[in-house]
Amino acid sequence: MFAEVLEGILNAMSLSSLLANLMGVVLGIIFGALPGLTSAMGVALLIPLTFGMPSIDAFSALLGMYVGSIYGGCITAILVGTPGTVAAAATMLEGPALTAKGESRRGLDMATIASFIGGIFSSLVLVTIAPLLAKAAMSFGAPEYFAVAVFGLAIVSSLSSGEVIKGLIAMSLGLLFSCIGLDPITGDMRNTFDNPNLFNGLSLVPVLIGLFAVSQVLVTIEDVIAGKGIKEARVTQKGLTIKDITSNTVNFFRSSIIGTIIGIIPATGVSAASFLAYSEAKRNSKTPEQFGKGCLEGIAATESSNNAVCGGALIPLLTLGVPGDIVTAIMLGALMIQGLTPGPLLFVEHPVTVYGLFAAFVIANIFMLGTGLLTVRVAGKIIAIPGNLLMPVVLTLCVVGGYAVNNSTFDLLVVAIFGTLGYFMQKFDIPQPPLLLAMILSPIAETNFRRALSISQNDYSIFYTSPVTCIILFVSLLIVCNPIITKAVRHIKSKK
Repeated sequence: MFAEVLEGILNAMSLSSLLANLMGVVLGIIFGALPGLTSAMGVALLIPLTFGMPSIDAFSALLGMYVGSIYGGCITAILVGTPGTVAAAATMLEGPALTAKGESRRGLDMATIASFIGGIFSSLVLVTIAPLLAKAAMSFGAPEYFAVAVFGLAIVSSLSSGEVIKGLIAMSLGLLFSCIGLDPITGDMRNTFDNPNLFNGLSLVPVLIGLFAVSQVLVTIEDVIAGKGIKEARVTQKGLTIKDITSNTVNFFRSSIIGTIIGIIPATGVSAASFLAYSEAKRNSKTPEQFGKGCLEGIAATESSNNAVCGGALIPLLTLGVPGDIVTAIMLGALMIQGLTPGPLLFVEHPVTVYGLFAAFVIANIFMLGTGLLTVRVAGKIIAIPGNLLMPVVLTLCVVGGYAVNNSTFDLLVVAIFGTLGYFMQKFDIPQPPLLLAMILSPIAETNFRRALSISQNDYSIFYTSPVTCIILFVSLLIVCNPIITKAVRHIKSKK
């Protein structure tokens, strides 16, 4: 085992992997800092560029993009009061006030250091917990894998700000699209309409690019036409002191623990971690009255927690094949494109790759620290790139990335269709992740469901005689019904 760990670390520290990691971090910071360019869009656009690369190099770039973009959102949140990503929404509670006091540099430096501490903490948890969880999951059979896939679908159906109906609509669309192509058991054609381009189903990368990148481009273009721009930003020169860092030691680790735990719970949300950590920092602060007026404690809490979510979200992805958030949902597709199946067998069949991923994640956080401390000095210029110049470049990358998968013009049609679908989903406030997750998890659920019935000779008791399967399915049912139950209870209480 030690030899495999060492080989994985050496692969992650090869020159090509380090360059890919650094490129991902730099691009991630830019994507995170520019409103309209999300973490999900950045990872989706980067996937086509990783084709043909060794697995460690490819995921060094993707993890670098992930880490960099989550951090990059704080730059605009602090400087101009516009979060570059959802993860930085809580940072706006303190960031603009710091900038107004002429302490934007202190805020940016604190955000960078806090992000590094949160990321490193979650990476240590990832390295220690993920292999243990994978060993426990090795006893899973077809019924258990079916239950885990259903659990994943139940989790993502709730990604609609509490509106389960909208999540279920998106998930139903994903289930429909996943039924295009060959039947996984019998090999029969399904929903292909005799179109040869659909015989193998919808290619995942064009769907990703259309759903998360093109749709966001369309929304941003709409904002540009409406005249919504970013105001001018200025970075002051007053930096952070050693006392500022040491006085927040407990805050850093408390917030990192909160972020990691919330990251492990699938689909809880990075913004939830940020606001919870901010609330706890204020509750435990000696000067709670300073919060909201430009307090460094608030920045330390939000940024260490939202970057700790990254490592936490990778744990269920790698061990169970259930993504922890939107970006890891896209990475699930990237793993499958690389020929890797997430789950406990990944640790048995590809241990070198797994430990290489762990090392690449740690390296990405180190690069983020160095690059971030340099970036804050020119951050005002980065975020000043106008949308009317940026969006055509991004749209070109979408077209190139969509075509590069299979060198097929049909895939460009898929990009356009899912881009338009994603645009209308955003307009009607219907979440996009359930659609994507349903397309990825549906084949797993269907194959294992039918395999389990084949093993039991069509005896459905196999799904409730296994304690693990029964518990997971029951929890999935509670997750789906929770908003309905909560609303009913509130209605009864209001009547009383």
